[in-house]
Amino acid sequence: MRRREFITLLGGAAAWPLAAHAQQSVIPVIGFLRNTSPEQSASLLAALRKGLSEVGYVEGKNVSIEYRWGGGQQDRLGGFADELVRRNVVLIVAGGNAAVLAAKSATRATPIVFATGDDPVKLGFVSHLNRPEANLTGVSFLSNTLRTKQLELLHELVPKTTVVAMLANPKIPSTEDHIREQQQAARALGLSLEPLMAGSEGDLEPAFAKLDQAGAGALYIDGDSLFTGLSKQVVALSIRHKVPTIFNQRESVVDGGLMSYGASITDAYRQVGVYAGRILKGEKPGDLPVMQASKFELIINLKTANALGLTISNQMQLLADEVIE
Repeated sequence: MRRREFITLLGGAAAWPLAAHAQQSVIPVIGFLRNTSPEQSASLLAALRKGLSEVGYVEGKNVSIEYRWGGGQQDRLGGFADELVRRNVVLIVAGGNAAVLAAKSATRATPIVFATGDDPVKLGFVSHLNRPEANLTGVSFLSNTLRTKQLELLHELVPKTTVVAMLANPKIPSTEDHIREQQQAARALGLSLEPLMAGSEGDLEPAFAKLDQAGAGALYIDGDSLFTGLSKQVVALSIRHKVPTIFNQRESVVDGGLMSYGASITDAYRQVGVYAGRILKGEKPGDLPVMQASKFELIINLKTANALGLTISNQMQLLADEVIE
């Protein structure tokens, strides 16, 4: 063997372990899709990272996350989902129905771990809760089971009100079911429910302008990532119109909303992080049962109650998981 060939062979042999090491050290990339802004989802991201860390993954160390934010502009989510698929992310975390639908339409191969407030079987996300099959699994808050309780809380707060308005997004397939379920719950309480539709930020002011016309003395905000993404705008309008309002998420009450009752979204995102980590370790999404949120919380903002001229009873304050003063 010639000396030059021998040196070349040695050089190639030396490169093999280096190449193998480089291949092994490639950090997996997770895609994250949600129709809010990073600021509005800071607590959810912290919870997601906590869940990932529980199964051994730390962002920036052995996993990377590509973020795509709708910022309340739902129509952008489809393009963002396609981008993530082209980026060859190993899985997509999708928060909210609109993001899940966009991710599901973009890929049938890339695993998707979702967080949704609705029944994922009814929405067509999975075939069964216990065995989802296909490429999706995640966590459901099952908000429909909470709507009656949310109306009861509003009714207790403003007992003289006979009409409650409901802000809903007509672009979400499950909205009709939400309205029907809430109207049934309202009738059981002797109340009338008036739907107000808003599918974009520009629809919010016209929707709120119909409150007086509807004769509504209280407002229920349907659980949708559009309203979460526009939380500050929705809160500001509820205060400007001086209407007692109940939200689904704590973040809206922190933004100045009157109160919220629902599943702990932060705990749900922690569970999403755990599932994402398990999939990174090789488990298949179709083999992971859809988890149902088990932690619920009532949050009240006393400052907003005072501004609206409302008195929060001691009993309700004692029932609250958090009272913001």
